[in-house]
Amino acid sequence: MDPITNVAEITGSLAPIAFGIATIGPAIGVGIVVGKTVESVARQPELQGRLTGLMFLGIAFTEALAFVAIAVAFIPFP
Repeated sequence: MDPITNVAEITGSLAPIAFGIATIGPAIGVGIVVGKTVESVARQPELQGRLTGLMFLGIAFTEALAFVAIAVAFIPFP
């Protein structure tokens, strides 16, 4: 087999691998956001409502990175 055929076979299966690797970052980010929110509520329970709203906003921004990773993983590169 020539090297070009081998590269073509490999690149066909890189999109799911790229998506799996790209979701590691947002997963770590969400874990940090939720952990810090729990820590903050433990320190000041009276701010639970405001902190929960900010937590969901942070999770939404962090998960946007995962959606970008989905889109980029399926872009065909020559």
